[in-house]
Amino acid sequence: MSKTSRTVITMPDKAKRGEIIEIRAIAQHDMETGFRYDQTGKRIPRDIIRNFTCSYGGVEVFKSDFYPGVGANPMVIFTTIATESGTLQFEWTGDDGYEALNQAQITVT
Repeated sequence: MSKTSRTVITMPDKAKRGEIIEIRAIAQHDMETGFRYDQTGKRIPRDIIRNFTCSYGGVEVFKSDFYPGVGANPMVIFTTIATESGTLQFEWTGDDGYEALNQAQITVT
C-alpha cells in the first residue's frame, strides 16, 4: 500500500551563481511513534517518515534520517549553493510504503 501526503517547498526562484540559498521543506504527516495505545489498549502501529533527500541537478545535496522522536509535519531547513538553473527534487520515504515527491525550479544568473 502506498501512501502520500501534501508537501510544501519554500525557496527562492532566482539566485546569483554562488549565492547561498535557504530551502524549507515540509511534509504533512502525523508521525505516529508506535509507543502509544488507543482507547482499547491496543498499540498504535509506528508510522513515520524515515528519510528525506534533496537533489539539485541530479546530485544529492542534502539527506536526513528521521526517527520516532520527530514531531508531526516535520520541516527541514537547510542551505545549498546556487550553481546552475535547474530542478531541485525532494523525496520523503517512510513506513508502510509512504512516499512523497516534490520539485522546485531555480533560475541562476
